[in-house]
Amino acid sequence: MAKKESQVKPKSVSAEKGITKITVAGYKSISQEQSIEIRPLTILAGANSSGKSSMMQPLLLLKQTLEASYDPGALRLDGPNVRFTSTDQFLSHAGKGKHVNSFHVGLSLEDVDCTVFFQRRLNRVLEVRRMISSGIFGKVDLRVGMTNEEILLEAFSEEMKTLLNFFLDPKNSSWGWTVTQDRCFLRLEFKRGEKLSTTVTLPIQNLEEHIRELIHLPGLRGNPERTYQVAAVSSNFAGTFENYTASVIAKWQADRNNRKLEELGQDLKSLGLTWRVLANALNDTQVELQVGRLPQSSKAGKSDMVSIADVGVGVSQTLPVLVALHAAKPGQLVYIEQPEIHLHPRAQTAMAQILAKAAKRGVRVVVETHSSLLILGVQTLVAEGEISPELIKLHWFERRNGRTEITSRDLDETGAFGDWPEDFADVVLEAQSRYLDAAESRMRSKRRAS
Repeated sequence: MAKKESQVKPKSVSAEKGITKITVAGYKSISQEQSIEIRPLTILAGANSSGKSSMMQPLLLLKQTLEASYDPGALRLDGPNVRFTSTDQFLSHAGKGKHVNSFHVGLSLEDVDCTVFFQRRLNRVLEVRRMISSGIFGKVDLRVGMTNEEILLEAFSEEMKTLLNFFLDPKNSSWGWTVTQDRCFLRLEFKRGEKLSTTVTLPIQNLEEHIRELIHLPGLRGNPERTYQVAAVSSNFAGTFENYTASVIAKWQADRNNRKLEELGQDLKSLGLTWRVLANALNDTQVELQVGRLPQSSKAGKSDMVSIADVGVGVSQTLPVLVALHAAKPGQLVYIEQPEIHLHPRAQTAMAQILAKAAKRGVRVVVETHSSLLILGVQTLVAEGEISPELIKLHWFERRNGRTEITSRDLDETGAFGDWPEDFADVVLEAQSRYLDAAESRMRSKRRAS
């Protein structure tokens, strides 16, 4: 195997940039191409099995593929973020129980777009069939098996061809380009003779870093434990985030980052859960989480601290969300499934304020929710002038004839977004009306019987 003389390394991610758009097609119920815009606070809502998770899962598949300690091929199907055992479990149906053999996912930054097309071959092996990317040098269209001549004629935009011709002599037959698959992306390899000179990642290097830095909090964030395993803390959190919660808090304490700890305590109090959280390093491999036994501080102080396993499950399910939002840097995407889980209705409304604070700080928060109170809380913050409506995007998911359709809305300055295909408020009013009608009917029957 030829030794590489050099390799283009990814640049560091700019704090101001982040993923701005996700496009999916051929995946589960998203058989037709659908796109969602990602703003600092992006809300995904809709009935169960309407396609909310399906919109985000392809991105999670890319994440766990890039993070794998081994080469899993085009996609790692059974990983910490998404678990499949067969491509049939996520490829869209083509009718009569059959599945299509391909799907694609597209991602955008402010100045980079990339769409990757995956194909299942007859032997059921998944491969990257095509990748279209664009950036400062224009569009690049790569396909598996392209010859050097096809790459020069078809793959590059005119801007890229001009750049290549400036550095290289197209009449020199001793060099050439080939397309290779590198996990979930395609690379361009440049060779001089038989010797590999450079692997080019084109405009997608920053995009890969954003995928790796994605913070994922699933709907079920583990059971409260007496002790937690020590985990390495950086800007990248491989797998799902709840495994890092205790270690992040412990690092803040070790670094004397009182601001983060105070803000975390304030968030916990605003939700009515507890007033303080501490991480005690028991040894080199285990950390214990302790929280205040009461929602507010008491005279007992530290002696009133108990294991997180001895309080309501709402604390253990919500704490990872709060820690992730404070740990994320501007531009970093935090995907939270059901942040309202195990929370009292009052706390669901208060959660909106916490999400808005992170969004205003530049974090890109994507929330998948079933809570009308959380959405109402966001609307109220806009109406009160606490957050700009330009930072918020709402996407409603519906299934029609088995296919996902997405309706997107902006908020106006009063926090209103118009009618969604199925408004949460209508469901609440219908339930209340049904109860009142039933109660009134029962009272009439009782009076007639007497």
